[in-house]
Amino acid sequence: SSFKSDDKLHLRELCADSARCAGLVATHRADGRKIILDYSRQQVTGETMELLFDLADKVGLIEKRNDMRRGVKINITEGRSVLHQALRMPKGYDYGKIFPDGTAVLKEVHAVRDKIQDFSERVRSGAFKGATGKELKNFVCIGIGGSQLGPEFVNEALRADPSASAASEGRTLRFLANVDPVDFSLCTSDLDPEETLIVVISKTFTTAETMLNARTARKWMLNGVKADAKEVVSKHVIAVSTAIDKCKAFGIDEDNIFGFWEWVGGRFSVCSAVGIVPLSLQYSYEVMSDFLDGAHDIDEHFYEAPLRENIPVILGLLGVWNSTFMGYETRALLPYSQALKRFPAHIQQVDMESNGKRVAIDGSILPFQAGEINFGEPGTNGQHSFYQLMHQGRVVPADFIGFMESQTPVKHDGEVVSNHDELMSNFFAQPDALAYGKTLTDLMQEGVKEEIRPHKVFSGNRPSSSMLMTKLDAFAVGQLLAIYEHRTAVQGFIWGINSFDQWGVELGKVLATQVRSQLNASRTNQAQVQGFNSSTSALLEAFLAHGK
Repeated sequence: SSFKSDDKLHLRELCADSARCAGLVATHRADGRKIILDYSRQQVTGETMELLFDLADKVGLIEKRNDMRRGVKINITEGRSVLHQALRMPKGYDYGKIFPDGTAVLKEVHAVRDKIQDFSERVRSGAFKGATGKELKNFVCIGIGGSQLGPEFVNEALRADPSASAASEGRTLRFLANVDPVDFSLCTSDLDPEETLIVVISKTFTTAETMLNARTARKWMLNGVKADAKEVVSKHVIAVSTAIDKCKAFGIDEDNIFGFWEWVGGRFSVCSAVGIVPLSLQYSYEVMSDFLDGAHDIDEHFYEAPLRENIPVILGLLGVWNSTFMGYETRALLPYSQALKRFPAHIQQVDMESNGKRVAIDGSILPFQAGEINFGEPGTNGQHSFYQLMHQGRVVPADFIGFMESQTPVKHDGEVVSNHDELMSNFFAQPDALAYGKTLTDLMQEGVKEEIRPHKVFSGNRPSSSMLMTKLDAFAVGQLLAIYEHRTAVQGFIWGINSFDQWGVELGKVLATQVRSQLNASRTNQAQVQGFNSSTSALLEAFLAHGK
C-alpha cells in the first residue's frame, strides 16, 4: 500500500531514478531479433522484485515449472500431463533426456505434423480437389473457445505479414463459433460450396454448438454441391478430433481426421492440429512451422533462462504483485498493432479460464482472489474507448506491446512522420502519461482556468509494462503466444492452483441441456414449462409464446 500512498514511491519519483529503471529491463534475443521488456513503470523497486523472486523460491516455482516440462500429471483433477510445449519442439529435439516418454510423445507429434504438411500441400497445390473437381480455396473452421480464439488470433496476426499474405493469396479462411444462425449466414453467404472445405474441430465430436454448426454446414454443402452425398462430405469436410468413430459416422474420411492428445488443453491447443490444420491450409505449412519455431524459442527461454532474466516469469510475478498484493482486479493488454486485434480475446480465455479459481490445488479455499479480469484492444483504438477510465478512473495495470517495424510501412510526402511512427508515438507516450499524470501545479503553470483544473488533474501512479519487439511475423506471433501462455502458468504456480482444468465451464453446459429438452418438448408437444425457478420459467414462457 506504500506504493499507493507514499509520494516518494509515486511512479513519478521512481521513474526519475535511472539506475532503478535500468535494472527493471529484460531482453531476449533470437533469430536476429529481440524482445525488450521494460517494467520500470510498474510499482516496484529492485527490492520488491527480489522479494517476489524469493516468493517464487518459497513456493517451488522452478520445481513446478520443471514438473510441467517432465510430463508430471500436474492437472491433478483430470489426471493429465500438460505438454503443449511439446507441440512446437522440432524434429530431432532430445525430449527423452527431460521426460522418459518424451521421445515417444515427440514421435507422435511429428507424425501428425507430417500428415498436416502432406494434406495442406495437396489441397494448396490442387492435387486434392472438391467433389466436382474444383480446387478448394475457402476454409471454414468450425469450433468454439480454444478451438476458435487461438487460430483466429493467429490468422488475424498473419494476414498483413508479407510472406504469409503472399502464401494466402486467392484463399479465404473463416471461423464459425457462435451457434447463432446469423453467424453461419455471415460466414458462408459469399462462398461457393464447391470450392469450400469445412474443418470441424471438436476433441470429442460432441460439443453442442460445434456439432450443430457442423450439421448445418454439411446440409449447406449437400444443397450446394451437385454430386454423390458421400463423396461431397468426404471431399469437403475434415476433422480435428480424437473421436475417430464419430467422425467416420458423420461421413468424414478417416485419412482426413487429424488427432491430438488429452495433454493438450483447449485454450493451449493452437499449436496442435486445432490451429495448424486450418492455418496451414491458408498460409502454408512452411509459414506455420516458423510460428511453431517462435513458440519453441520462448519455451526454451522460459525453461532455461535465469528467473531474473526470464520474461514470462517476470510478467507472472508482476501479475501476482498487482493482483494479490496491490489489489488491482483488472489488467489490460494493449498491442499497438492492428494485426493483433484478436490477441487480447485469446489471452483473455487463456488467463481467465486457467486462473479464475476458488480453491488451491489441494482443494482448500483460497484466502485471496486468484485471476484478473483481462481485456484489451489494439492501440490507438483503445485510447478513444476505455483509456479515460485508465487515466482518471480505476487503476488498470497494462501491458503495452509494440514493434520496431511495420508489416505494411507507409510514409506520405509532407507528413511529419510515417504512419507507423505516429502509432508508436502513442505507444511510447501512454505509459508515461499513466505513470506521471498531471498535477494541479502543472495546470496552474499552464494557465488553465481554476474551475476546470480539478477535471484535468491526472493522479498518475498507474502501472504498466512495455514490450518492444523487432517485427510481427509468424515467428514473433509464436513468441508472443508462448510468453503469455507461460505467464499464466507462472501465476497459477505462485498461487498454488490448478491452471489447467476448467470446471466452471461445465455447470452452464449441464443446465443448458435441461433447457434444450424443455424447448424441444414445448415446441413439439406443447409441454408446460416446469422444473425451473420462477424467473427462468417466466422468461422461457415469454420466449415460447413469441409468434403464437
